[in-house]
Amino acid sequence: MDYYDLAARLVGRGRRLGADEVEVFIQSSRNLSIRVRNGDIETIQESDSGGVGFRVLVNGSMGFSHSNDFNDRALTDTLQRAIAFAELTTPDENNTLPYDLPYTEVEGLYDPAIAKVAMDKKIDMALELEALAMKDARITHSSGSSFGEGETEVIIANSRGMLKSYKSSACSVGVSIVAEKDDQRHTGWESSVRRYFEDLEPLDKIANSAAKKAWEMLDPQMVRTQRAAVIFDPAVARSLLGGIIAAINGERVLQGASFLQDKMDERFASELLTIIDDGTRPRGLGSKPFDGEGVPVSKRTLVEEGVLRGFLYNTYAANRAGTESTGNASRGGFSSLPGIGTHNLYVKAGKHNPQDIIANTNRGILLKGVTGYGINPVNGNYSGGATGFWIENGKIIHPVQGLTIAGSADDILNQIDMMGNDLDMNRSFTSPTFRIREMQIGGA
Repeated sequence: MDYYDLAARLVGRGRRLGADEVEVFIQSSRNLSIRVRNGDIETIQESDSGGVGFRVLVNGSMGFSHSNDFNDRALTDTLQRAIAFAELTTPDENNTLPYDLPYTEVEGLYDPAIAKVAMDKKIDMALELEALAMKDARITHSSGSSFGEGETEVIIANSRGMLKSYKSSACSVGVSIVAEKDDQRHTGWESSVRRYFEDLEPLDKIANSAAKKAWEMLDPQMVRTQRAAVIFDPAVARSLLGGIIAAINGERVLQGASFLQDKMDERFASELLTIIDDGTRPRGLGSKPFDGEGVPVSKRTLVEEGVLRGFLYNTYAANRAGTESTGNASRGGFSSLPGIGTHNLYVKAGKHNPQDIIANTNRGILLKGVTGYGINPVNGNYSGGATGFWIENGKIIHPVQGLTIAGSADDILNQIDMMGNDLDMNRSFTSPTFRIREMQIGGA
Protein backbone atom coordinates (compact mmCIF):
# COMPACT_ATOMS: atom_id res chain seq x y z
CA MET A 1 0.00 0.00 0.00
CA ASP A 2 1.23 3.50 -0.83
CA TYR A 3 0.84 5.09 2.63
CA TYR A 4 2.35 8.36 1.46
CA ASP A 5 -0.38 8.89 -1.13
CA LEU A 6 -3.03 7.61 1.29
CA ALA A 7 -2.05 10.18 3.92
CA ALA A 8 -2.48 13.04 1.48
CA ARG A 9 -5.87 11.75 0.33
CA LEU A 10 -7.11 11.33 3.90
CA VAL A 11 -6.31 14.95 4.73
CA GLY A 12 -8.57 16.05 1.90
CA ARG A 13 -11.28 13.61 2.95
CA GLY A 14 -11.26 14.98 6.47
CA ARG A 15 -11.73 18.51 5.19
CA ARG A 16 -14.64 17.45 3.02
CA LEU A 17 -16.25 15.73 6.02
CA GLY A 18 -16.30 19.02 7.94
CA ALA A 19 -12.99 19.42 9.78
CA ASP A 20 -11.28 22.82 9.67
CA GLU A 21 -7.85 21.24 10.11
CA VAL A 22 -6.76 17.62 9.75
CA GLU A 23 -3.64 15.70 10.78
CA VAL A 24 -3.01 12.14 9.58
CA PHE A 25 -0.42 10.00 11.38
CA ILE A 26 0.29 6.62 9.77
CA GLN A 27 2.58 4.02 11.28
CA SER A 28 3.60 0.70 9.77
CA SER A 29 5.85 -1.72 11.66
CA ARG A 30 7.47 -5.15 11.42
CA ASN A 31 8.86 -6.91 14.50
CA LEU A 32 10.73 -10.12 15.23
CA SER A 33 11.34 -11.62 18.67
CA ILE A 34 13.40 -14.75 19.32
CA ARG A 35 13.76 -16.14 22.83
CA VAL A 36 15.80 -19.15 23.93
CA ARG A 37 16.42 -20.75 27.30
CA ASN A 38 18.66 -23.59 28.42
CA GLY A 39 19.76 -24.23 24.85
CA ASP A 40 16.23 -24.58 23.49
CA ILE A 41 14.09 -22.22 21.44
CA GLU A 42 11.18 -20.98 23.55
CA THR A 43 9.44 -18.59 21.15
CA ILE A 44 9.79 -17.04 17.72
CA GLN A 45 7.29 -14.30 17.06
CA GLU A 46 7.13 -12.21 13.90
CA SER A 47 4.41 -9.68 13.26
CA ASP A 48 3.37 -6.82 11.03
CA SER A 49 1.20 -4.04 12.40
CA GLY A 50 0.04 -0.61 11.46
CA GLY A 51 -2.65 1.95 11.78
CA VAL A 52 -3.66 5.54 11.37
CA GLY A 53 -4.51 8.27 13.86
CA PHE A 54 -6.60 11.32 12.98
CA ARG A 55 -6.37 14.60 14.87
CA VAL A 56 -8.94 17.15 13.70
CA LEU A 57 -9.93 20.69 14.67
CA VAL A 58 -13.48 21.97 14.40
CA ASN A 59 -14.11 25.59 15.49
CA GLY A 60 -11.08 25.45 17.79
CA SER A 61 -12.04 22.13 19.38
CA MET A 62 -9.92 19.02 18.96
CA GLY A 63 -10.96 15.45 18.33
CA PHE A 64 -8.90 12.31 17.94
CA SER A 65 -9.60 8.79 16.77
CA HIS A 66 -7.53 5.93 15.39
CA SER A 67 -7.89 2.63 13.54
CA ASN A 68 -5.73 -0.33 12.58
CA ASP A 69 -8.06 -1.13 9.68
CA PHE A 70 -7.04 0.43 6.37
CA ASN A 71 -10.32 -0.47 4.69
CA ASP A 72 -11.71 2.62 3.02
CA ARG A 73 -15.01 2.49 4.90
CA ALA A 74 -13.23 2.02 8.23
CA LEU A 75 -11.00 5.04 7.57
CA THR A 76 -14.00 7.22 6.79
CA ASP A 77 -15.80 6.05 9.93
CA THR A 78 -12.69 6.80 12.02
CA LEU A 79 -12.44 10.31 10.58
CA GLN A 80 -16.11 10.93 11.31
CA ARG A 81 -15.64 9.79 14.92
CA ALA A 82 -12.76 12.22 15.37
CA ILE A 83 -14.91 15.06 14.04
CA ALA A 84 -17.79 14.02 16.29
CA PHE A 85 -15.48 14.02 19.31
CA ALA A 86 -14.26 17.51 18.41
CA GLU A 87 -17.81 18.81 18.32
CA LEU A 88 -18.27 17.61 21.91
CA THR A 89 -15.13 19.20 23.37
CA THR A 90 -14.40 22.74 24.57
CA PRO A 91 -12.72 25.12 22.11
CA ASP A 92 -9.14 26.14 22.92
CA GLU A 93 -7.27 28.83 21.02
CA ASN A 94 -4.05 26.88 21.55
CA ASN A 95 -5.30 23.96 19.47
CA THR A 96 -3.37 24.34 16.22
CA LEU A 97 -1.39 22.16 13.85
CA PRO A 98 2.19 23.02 12.87
CA TYR A 99 3.07 24.36 9.44
CA ASP A 100 5.41 22.39 7.23
CA LEU A 101 9.04 23.40 7.84
CA PRO A 102 12.17 22.15 6.07
CA TYR A 103 14.23 19.60 7.96
CA THR A 104 17.65 18.03 7.70
CA GLU A 105 17.82 14.35 6.81
CA VAL A 106 19.36 12.28 9.60
CA GLU A 107 21.86 9.64 8.54
CA GLY A 108 21.75 6.04 9.63
CA LEU A 109 18.15 5.56 10.70
CA TYR A 110 17.44 2.46 8.63
CA ASP A 111 19.50 -0.67 8.04
CA PRO A 112 18.03 -2.90 5.30
CA ALA A 113 20.63 -5.54 6.14
CA ILE A 114 18.83 -6.55 9.36
CA ALA A 115 15.93 -8.17 7.52
CA LYS A 116 18.33 -9.98 5.17
CA VAL A 117 20.21 -11.78 7.94
CA ALA A 118 19.13 -15.42 7.95
CA MET A 119 16.74 -16.51 10.69
CA ASP A 120 19.08 -19.37 11.62
CA LYS A 121 21.89 -16.91 12.28
CA LYS A 122 19.70 -14.82 14.59
CA ILE A 123 18.65 -17.94 16.51
CA ASP A 124 22.27 -19.08 16.73
CA MET A 125 23.28 -15.67 18.13
CA ALA A 126 20.78 -15.99 20.98
CA LEU A 127 21.87 -19.58 21.68
CA GLU A 128 25.57 -18.70 21.58
CA LEU A 129 25.10 -15.70 23.87
CA GLU A 130 23.39 -17.85 26.50
CA ALA A 131 26.10 -20.52 26.25
CA LEU A 132 28.85 -17.95 26.65
CA ALA A 133 27.21 -16.46 29.75
CA MET A 134 26.76 -19.89 31.29
CA LYS A 135 30.48 -20.71 30.93
CA ASP A 136 31.22 -18.74 34.08
CA ALA A 137 31.36 -21.29 36.92
CA ARG A 138 29.62 -18.86 39.27
CA ILE A 139 26.50 -18.80 37.08
CA THR A 140 23.93 -21.44 38.00
CA HIS A 141 20.80 -20.70 35.97
CA SER A 142 19.72 -19.03 32.77
CA SER A 143 16.67 -16.81 32.64
CA GLY A 144 16.91 -16.74 28.87
CA SER A 145 18.58 -15.05 25.93
CA SER A 146 16.98 -13.15 23.08
CA PHE A 147 17.35 -11.52 19.70
CA GLY A 148 14.93 -8.85 18.56
CA GLU A 149 14.50 -6.55 15.60
CA GLY A 150 12.02 -4.06 14.29
CA GLU A 151 11.50 -1.54 11.54
CA THR A 152 8.97 1.25 11.37
CA GLU A 153 7.76 3.72 8.77
CA VAL A 154 6.05 6.94 9.88
CA ILE A 155 4.09 9.26 7.60
CA ILE A 156 2.63 12.57 8.79
CA ALA A 157 0.39 14.80 6.71
CA ASN A 158 -1.77 17.78 7.65
CA SER A 159 -3.95 20.44 6.11
CA ARG A 160 -1.23 23.08 6.53
CA GLY A 161 0.83 21.64 3.71
CA MET A 162 2.77 18.95 5.57
CA LEU A 163 3.50 15.57 3.99
CA LYS A 164 6.65 13.79 5.13
CA SER A 165 7.93 10.40 6.20
CA TYR A 166 10.91 8.45 7.49
CA LYS A 167 11.85 4.82 8.02
CA SER A 168 13.85 3.48 10.96
CA SER A 169 15.17 0.19 12.27
CA ALA A 170 16.74 -1.33 15.37
CA CYS A 171 17.98 -4.70 16.57
CA SER A 172 19.05 -6.11 19.91
CA VAL A 173 20.56 -9.13 21.60
CA GLY A 174 20.52 -9.77 25.35
CA VAL A 175 20.85 -12.36 28.09
CA SER A 176 19.76 -12.78 31.71
CA ILE A 177 21.47 -15.27 34.04
CA VAL A 178 21.53 -16.08 37.76
CA ALA A 179 24.38 -16.55 40.22
CA GLU A 180 23.74 -18.41 43.48
CA LYS A 181 25.71 -18.87 46.67
CA ASP A 182 24.22 -20.62 49.70
CA ASP A 183 20.77 -19.02 50.00
CA GLN A 184 21.71 -15.98 47.92
CA ARG A 185 20.45 -15.49 44.40
CA HIS A 186 21.23 -12.57 42.10
CA THR A 187 20.34 -11.89 38.47
CA GLY A 188 22.58 -10.25 35.91
CA TRP A 189 21.31 -8.80 32.65
CA GLU A 190 23.08 -7.23 29.69
CA SER A 191 22.06 -6.33 26.17
CA SER A 192 23.17 -4.43 23.10
CA VAL A 193 20.72 -2.34 21.07
CA ARG A 194 21.71 -0.69 17.81
CA ARG A 195 20.23 0.83 14.66
CA TYR A 196 22.51 -1.31 12.49
CA PHE A 197 23.13 -5.04 12.76
CA GLU A 198 26.86 -4.58 12.16
CA ASP A 199 27.10 -2.32 15.22
CA LEU A 200 25.93 -4.92 17.76
CA GLU A 201 28.55 -5.58 20.44
CA PRO A 202 30.51 -8.88 20.45
CA LEU A 203 28.56 -11.68 22.12
CA ASP A 204 31.38 -12.56 24.52
CA LYS A 205 31.48 -8.97 25.80
CA ILE A 206 27.73 -8.99 26.46
CA ALA A 207 27.92 -12.41 28.14
CA ASN A 208 30.83 -11.46 30.40
CA SER A 209 29.11 -8.27 31.48
CA ALA A 210 25.88 -10.10 32.36
CA ALA A 211 27.76 -12.75 34.34
CA LYS A 212 29.75 -10.17 36.26
CA LYS A 213 26.59 -8.26 37.17
CA ALA A 214 25.15 -11.49 38.58
CA TRP A 215 28.05 -12.70 40.75
CA GLU A 216 29.64 -9.43 41.84
CA MET A 217 26.67 -8.58 44.10
CA LEU A 218 26.91 -11.77 46.16
CA ASP A 219 27.84 -11.50 49.87
CA PRO A 220 26.61 -7.92 50.42
CA GLN A 221 27.25 -6.20 53.74
CA MET A 222 25.36 -3.45 55.53
CA VAL A 223 26.88 -0.10 56.47
CA ARG A 224 25.78 2.37 59.12
CA THR A 225 23.64 5.43 58.43
CA GLN A 226 25.89 8.35 57.51
CA ARG A 227 26.63 11.15 55.08
CA ALA A 228 29.09 10.09 52.39
CA ALA A 229 29.87 10.40 48.68
CA VAL A 230 27.60 8.79 46.10
CA ILE A 231 29.02 7.84 42.70
CA PHE A 232 26.33 7.36 40.06
CA ASP A 233 27.14 4.64 37.54
CA PRO A 234 25.86 5.48 34.01
CA ALA A 235 23.26 2.72 34.32
CA VAL A 236 21.50 4.52 37.20
CA ALA A 237 22.10 8.16 36.24
CA ARG A 238 18.58 8.37 34.88
CA SER A 239 17.16 8.13 38.40
CA LEU A 240 18.68 11.53 39.12
CA LEU A 241 18.62 13.21 35.71
CA GLY A 242 15.13 12.02 34.78
CA GLY A 243 13.68 14.37 37.37
CA ILE A 244 15.44 17.32 35.74
CA ILE A 245 14.01 16.41 32.34
CA ALA A 246 10.52 16.02 33.79
CA ALA A 247 10.92 19.43 35.46
CA ILE A 248 11.73 21.17 32.15
CA ASN A 249 8.75 19.62 30.37
CA GLY A 250 6.90 22.69 29.09
CA GLU A 251 3.50 21.31 30.04
CA ARG A 252 4.58 20.75 33.63
CA VAL A 253 6.12 24.23 33.76
CA LEU A 254 2.84 25.78 32.59
CA GLN A 255 1.01 23.86 35.31
CA GLY A 256 3.32 25.30 37.97
CA ALA A 257 4.43 21.76 38.84
CA SER A 258 8.18 22.09 38.29
CA PHE A 259 10.96 22.96 40.71
CA LEU A 260 12.75 24.62 37.75
CA GLN A 261 9.88 26.73 36.44
CA ASP A 262 11.45 30.03 37.54
CA LYS A 263 15.08 29.11 36.85
CA MET A 264 15.49 29.99 33.18
CA ASP A 265 19.03 31.29 32.54
CA GLU A 266 19.88 30.78 36.21
CA ARG A 267 22.39 28.38 37.72
CA PHE A 268 20.75 25.54 39.62
CA ALA A 269 23.47 22.87 39.44
CA SER A 270 27.21 22.33 39.36
CA GLU A 271 29.23 23.80 36.48
CA LEU A 272 30.13 20.23 35.58
CA LEU A 273 26.55 19.51 34.47
CA THR A 274 25.73 20.14 30.81
CA ILE A 275 22.72 18.31 29.33
CA ILE A 276 22.14 18.11 25.57
CA ASP A 277 19.25 16.70 23.54
CA ASP A 278 20.25 15.81 19.98
CA GLY A 279 17.67 14.31 17.64
CA THR A 280 20.01 14.51 14.65
CA ARG A 281 22.85 12.22 15.71
CA PRO A 282 23.67 9.64 12.98
CA ARG A 283 22.53 6.14 13.98
CA GLY A 284 21.22 7.48 17.30
CA LEU A 285 18.49 5.31 18.81
CA GLY A 286 16.36 8.40 19.47
CA SER A 287 17.17 10.17 16.21
CA LYS A 288 14.57 11.16 13.64
CA PRO A 289 14.21 14.00 11.12
CA PHE A 290 11.05 15.35 12.76
CA ASP A 291 9.02 14.84 15.92
CA GLY A 292 5.59 13.31 16.48
CA GLU A 293 3.87 16.30 14.86
CA GLY A 294 6.25 16.75 11.94
CA VAL A 295 8.24 19.60 13.49
CA PRO A 296 11.99 19.33 12.66
CA VAL A 297 14.21 18.11 15.49
CA SER A 298 17.54 19.71 16.36
CA LYS A 299 20.46 19.62 18.76
CA ARG A 300 19.67 21.71 21.85
CA THR A 301 21.62 22.46 25.01
CA LEU A 302 19.08 22.26 27.83
CA VAL A 303 21.49 22.81 30.72
CA GLU A 304 24.81 24.58 30.15
CA GLU A 305 27.40 24.32 32.90
CA GLY A 306 24.66 24.20 35.52
CA VAL A 307 22.54 26.97 33.95
CA LEU A 308 19.04 26.18 32.64
CA ARG A 309 18.84 27.13 28.96
CA GLY A 310 15.58 25.70 27.68
CA PHE A 311 12.27 23.97 28.25
CA LEU A 312 10.74 21.24 26.08
CA TYR A 313 7.64 22.03 24.02
CA ASN A 314 5.27 20.44 21.57
CA THR A 315 2.97 22.68 19.52
CA TYR A 316 0.14 22.93 22.04
CA ALA A 317 2.36 23.67 25.04
CA ALA A 318 4.38 26.17 22.98
CA ASN A 319 1.21 28.01 22.00
CA ARG A 320 0.19 28.26 25.64
CA ALA A 321 3.63 29.56 26.57
CA GLY A 322 3.70 32.07 23.71
CA THR A 323 6.70 30.48 22.03
CA GLU A 324 7.58 27.96 19.28
CA SER A 325 7.65 24.19 19.43
CA THR A 326 11.13 22.85 20.17
CA GLY A 327 10.53 19.70 18.11
CA ASN A 328 9.95 17.58 21.20
CA ALA A 329 6.50 16.19 20.49
CA SER A 330 6.63 12.50 21.42
CA ARG A 331 4.21 9.86 20.26
CA GLY A 332 3.72 6.27 21.38
CA GLY A 333 2.33 5.39 17.97
CA PHE A 334 -0.71 5.98 15.79
CA SER A 335 -3.07 5.40 18.71
CA SER A 336 -1.75 8.24 20.89
CA LEU A 337 -1.82 12.02 20.90
CA PRO A 338 1.45 13.99 20.99
CA GLY A 339 3.10 14.34 24.38
CA ILE A 340 6.50 15.84 25.19
CA GLY A 341 9.77 13.93 25.26
CA THR A 342 13.45 13.91 24.39
CA HIS A 343 15.40 12.27 21.56
CA ASN A 344 19.06 11.42 22.27
CA LEU A 345 19.64 12.95 25.68
CA TYR A 346 23.10 12.95 27.21
CA VAL A 347 25.26 14.59 29.84
CA LYS A 348 28.46 16.04 28.46
CA ALA A 349 31.50 13.99 29.46
CA GLY A 350 34.08 15.29 31.91
CA LYS A 351 37.79 14.62 32.31
CA HIS A 352 37.98 11.86 34.94
CA ASN A 353 37.92 8.15 34.24
CA PRO A 354 35.72 6.12 36.61
CA GLN A 355 38.74 4.56 38.33
CA ASP A 356 40.03 8.02 39.21
CA ILE A 357 36.68 8.95 40.72
CA ILE A 358 36.71 5.85 42.92
CA ALA A 359 40.36 6.36 43.88
CA ASN A 360 39.60 9.93 44.98
CA THR A 361 36.67 8.88 47.18
CA ASN A 362 37.51 8.40 50.84
CA ARG A 363 34.16 6.88 51.77
CA GLY A 364 30.97 6.31 49.85
CA ILE A 365 28.94 4.12 47.53
CA LEU A 366 29.33 3.31 43.84
CA LEU A 367 25.65 3.19 42.95
CA LYS A 368 24.66 0.33 40.61
CA GLY A 369 20.96 -0.06 41.26
CA VAL A 370 18.15 2.15 42.53
CA THR A 371 14.48 1.82 43.38
CA GLY A 372 11.91 4.57 43.65
CA TYR A 373 11.16 7.59 41.47
CA GLY A 374 14.36 9.61 41.80
CA ILE A 375 14.06 13.40 41.85
CA ASN A 376 10.49 14.58 42.32
CA PRO A 377 9.99 17.07 39.44
CA VAL A 378 7.54 19.12 41.50
CA ASN A 379 9.55 19.82 44.66
CA GLY A 380 13.00 18.53 43.77
CA ASN A 381 13.25 16.03 46.61
CA TYR A 382 15.15 12.81 45.97
CA SER A 383 14.93 9.46 47.73
CA GLY A 384 15.31 5.85 46.73
CA GLY A 385 16.67 2.44 47.56
CA ALA A 386 20.33 1.87 46.76
CA THR A 387 22.45 -1.11 45.72
CA GLY A 388 26.11 -1.04 44.76
CA PHE A 389 29.62 -1.21 46.17
CA TRP A 390 31.03 0.38 49.30
CA ILE A 391 34.23 2.39 48.97
CA GLU A 392 36.79 3.03 51.70
CA ASN A 393 40.04 4.94 51.16
CA GLY A 394 39.64 4.93 47.38
CA LYS A 395 38.99 1.19 47.04
CA ILE A 396 35.89 -0.95 46.59
CA ILE A 397 35.71 -3.27 49.61
CA HIS A 398 32.33 -5.09 49.36
CA PRO A 399 28.86 -4.97 47.77
CA VAL A 400 25.97 -3.33 49.64
CA GLN A 401 22.22 -3.50 49.31
CA GLY A 402 19.16 -2.44 51.26
CA LEU A 403 20.43 1.14 51.65
CA THR A 404 18.57 4.37 50.97
CA ILE A 405 19.86 7.67 49.65
CA ALA A 406 18.10 11.01 49.99
CA GLY A 407 18.47 14.76 49.54
CA SER A 408 17.12 17.82 47.77
CA ALA A 409 17.83 18.63 44.14
CA ASP A 410 19.46 21.91 45.08
CA ASP A 411 21.82 20.18 47.48
CA ILE A 412 22.55 17.16 45.29
CA LEU A 413 22.99 18.84 41.91
CA ASN A 414 25.28 21.54 43.26
CA GLN A 415 27.51 18.89 44.84
CA ILE A 416 28.47 17.19 41.58
CA ASP A 417 32.24 17.51 41.91
CA MET A 418 33.63 14.90 39.49
CA MET A 419 32.35 14.06 35.99
CA GLY A 420 33.52 10.95 34.17
CA ASN A 421 34.77 10.54 30.62
CA ASP A 422 33.02 7.19 30.03
CA LEU A 423 30.08 8.46 27.99
CA ASP A 424 28.36 5.73 25.92
CA MET A 425 26.63 7.47 23.02
CA ASN A 426 24.88 4.28 21.91
CA ARG A 427 22.00 4.93 24.31
CA SER A 428 19.14 7.39 23.87
CA PHE A 429 19.40 8.59 27.52
CA THR A 430 22.98 8.44 28.70
CA SER A 431 25.48 9.91 31.12
CA PRO A 432 29.06 9.32 32.20
CA THR A 433 29.87 8.30 35.76
CA PHE A 434 29.61 11.26 38.15
CA ARG A 435 30.07 11.86 41.87
CA ILE A 436 27.93 13.69 44.40
CA ARG A 437 30.31 14.89 47.09
CA GLU A 438 27.96 13.99 49.95
CA MET A 439 24.43 12.61 50.42
CA GLN A 440 22.46 11.13 53.25
CA ILE A 441 22.83 7.34 53.17
CA GLY A 442 20.48 5.27 55.29
CA GLY A 443 21.81 1.93 56.50
CA ALA A 444 21.92 -0.05 59.71
